[in-house]
Amino acid sequence: MAKKAMYNQEGLEKLRELIKDVDIAMLTTQTAEGLLSRPMKTQEVEFDGDLWFLTKKDTDKYQELQQNPDVNVAYVGKSYVSIRGKAELVESLDKKKEIWNEAYEKLLQTSYDDPNIILLKVEAESAEYWESGNMAKKMVYLVKRMTGNEPDSTNMNETIEL
Repeated sequence: MAKKAMYNQEGLEKLRELIKDVDIAMLTTQTAEGLLSRPMKTQEVEFDGDLWFLTKKDTDKYQELQQNPDVNVAYVGKSYVSIRGKAELVESLDKKKEIWNEAYEKLLQTSYDDPNIILLKVEAESAEYWESGNMAKKMVYLVKRMTGNEPDSTNMNETIEL
């Protein structure tokens, strides 16, 4: 099955649309034992190629990212989206203050100026998505497959190079 690759601005806009209403993502890091995924709340910052998360320094995730910054972030909503990128641990009191809200105060039981709180920035390098929410597109795809015709670019799987 051929994949269509989109680049830069077109790809960013498509990705922004696909993930904009999905609050929780699965962040996958590399551990000594292998891959490990955990749920993370995406910060409400308009996607521009970077994803932002909050975490604590006293976590295994923090240690894993210091050893290997390669990550994957997966979203499931109206589509399935898998984003590959590089993680960076960012110390920025201003950025933490910008994205902080009362829910984090309760969830993390601290404040944005706690030195244990750190930002996790993922710079997206590429993404792959499967459009599952578009019924018409699914039907065209299935009919073509069932009749022995190879689906064209209306297939549900595409790659975005960022």
